[in-house]
This record gives sequence, C-alpha cells and structure tokens, in this order.
Amino acid sequence: MLLWINGPFGGGKTQTAHEIARRLPGSVICDPELPGFGLNRMLPTGLRGDFQDLAAWRQGVVEVLDLTLAKHEGVVIAPMTVTDSGYFAETVGRLRDLGHDVRHFTLLARRETVVKRLRERGLGRAVRFVTGRKSVPGQESWALRQVDHCLERLREPEFAEHLWTDDSTVPKTADRIAVLAGLKLRPNTEGALRTRMRQVGVGVRHIRLD
Repeated sequence: MLLWINGPFGGGKTQTAHEIARRLPGSVICDPELPGFGLNRMLPTGLRGDFQDLAAWRQGVVEVLDLTLAKHEGVVIAPMTVTDSGYFAETVGRLRDLGHDVRHFTLLARRETVVKRLRERGLGRAVRFVTGRKSVPGQESWALRQVDHCLERLREPEFAEHLWTDDSTVPKTADRIAVLAGLKLRPNTEGALRTRMRQVGVGVRHIRLD
C-alpha cells in the first residue's frame, strides 16, 4: 500500500509521514521531493523552476515508487504536494493504473493556520533569531507565495480524501489516516515535550536552502 500525503506547503505532510512511519512497523518513507531538488541542482541557477514541470521527475517518481511497492513488504509513505491535475494523473493516477493500492490524503487548514506554520518552521525561525532579520529564506518565501493557489486547488474533489488539521495534532492526524486506510498504528506514548523535540528535528532536517 502507498499512502500519498498531499497538502499545501506547511500543511503538515512531512511531520505526519514521519509520525506514521514511527508507529507503523515495516513502513518506509519515500520522499518525491528529493529527486526533484536533485534535478534542479543539475540545472544552472537561471534555469531552475518548479521541478514538477520536468517529465523526468514525474516519470522517475513513478518508477521508484513502483519498484519500492513491488519489492518492499511494508507500507510506503510519500509526502508530496501536487496541485496540477495532469501531474496528479501522471503520478498518483499512473501508480493506480499499475495496480498498486494507493491511498491519497490531502491535509488542509485555514490560510492563517498554514501561514503561521510556515513562519514558525524550524530553521526559518532560527535564522531570523540569529540574524535579527525579518526576512525569510528563499524556499520559505516561495512556499508562502504558493499558499492561496494550493489551498484553492487542493479543495477540489479530485484531491480527496480531505482532512482538516487546524485543530488536530500531528499524532491525531496520523491516527485518522491510519483508520481511513485500515492500518493499525502502535499507541502514541510520547509526552508533549519529547514529541515537540522530535518534530523540531524532523523540521530542521527537511529545510531546503536552495
């Protein structure tokens, strides 16, 4: 089974994916963002754009996830924002056409919630604290500019199942996905402080500086 976790930037996809992986034995995270950034880094700076526009990214993601789903016995988790209908068909749709059990979930929240999460993300906040500047890193700034587009597109029926997360914690969102997918997670026995520290670590490891 593939759990594709969609949602706006800052919507909690990565944190939710890691929460599920932590509590679901045998599961593995395959992050489609990684080959995207790799492809962008191959290009001269002036030619870099949205890596999803590259057919190589869409085809490569399908190829790698197809291989992983065929060879790995556990659940595969892919946290990735996709708002373009055509690209969605070429990735999620194509994997379904190949016969895989793909469960797609979109995490949504009010605009003010998403913006707040983006502004509070690990390294962005740390950079502002250390430098004393109010500006945000390039990737965070780019993500902020995409908020309205993402929220508008991802509300469409084609991107269901929709889960609203404004008043939900990451562990509770993971629990909801597991129930809907028919999976059983191990109980969440972490305290609030340990959970917060682990989530900060996940956030810092996933900061992109280019």
